[in-house]
Amino acid sequence: MDSEPQPWAEPSAASPQGAAPREGREDNQAVPYGAVHTESRSTGRPAHTPRDARNGDHQGRPGALPPAPGRLPRVLARPAVPAVLALVLLLVSWQVAVDGPGPLLELDHWVRHAVRETRHALHSALLNHLGKAFSDLGGGSVAVPVLLLGGAVAARREFRAGFARWWLPVPVAVLTAGLIPLLVVPAKAWFARPGPFGLPLAADQWGWYPSGHTATATLGYGVAALLLARTAAPRGRRALAALATLLAVGVGLGLVWSDYHWLLDVVASWCLGGLVLWTLARWPLTGRLSPRRRHPER
Repeated sequence: MDSEPQPWAEPSAASPQGAAPREGREDNQAVPYGAVHTESRSTGRPAHTPRDARNGDHQGRPGALPPAPGRLPRVLARPAVPAVLALVLLLVSWQVAVDGPGPLLELDHWVRHAVRETRHALHSALLNHLGKAFSDLGGGSVAVPVLLLGGAVAARREFRAGFARWWLPVPVAVLTAGLIPLLVVPAKAWFARPGPFGLPLAADQWGWYPSGHTATATLGYGVAALLLARTAAPRGRRALAALATLLAVGVGLGLVWSDYHWLLDVVASWCLGGLVLWTLARWPLTGRLSPRRRHPER
């Protein structure tokens, strides 16, 4: 009478019949056979190997294979980032408010003088056109429609992906568009900083600090990139982040190059927009799949 196999029996150390040799593969892994094949680890070492003794397929990275997630924390996710942005914003705002001699205001005037001399020395029509073109990208007639379109496209992509709250990017985009003037206009009216040419403000002018075009570009393109990145591949997320950064930096530099704004006006808007983006990126916008998509019919 044949005896039934014991459930606690040790698995056979022999390779499955017809198994390909390990020496012929670059990753040192045997080809799996069947639905279940958990014979050994990819390194061929026993499970009790100390963590610092396992090198795996990534030389110089001790640990399990693949490397454990979160080993290298993202720099932008650290709490020090908003602290630095807030500190810079406070220092710049204080320097503009007192309007007295200080290192930041001296740097502001030195940068404007250096940019004007460089612009006149080069006398490049191409650079001048690029500066104005990038400055125009920070206008509300350009950045806000891109923001709203990005929210609509993100909602459509999340609906097709089966997100439970696929509609959420649309109100986020709308609220961001309304938040930009609420952050910029009162500050302009309170600081009432004259422009780079030093002319006194007219009765209907708000002031130059902070830069409205820079804030609109930073928040408009940045929030659109954040919303679209939720359903994008890792390479797509990096491309969206790079494009939003390029537009925000390009608008700020274009304003300084074209002599439309002081450098401190632009830096303040970068810090202000960065604080909002950092907060929104950490806000738990739900990405859970709806039940109808989580368990598709077979």
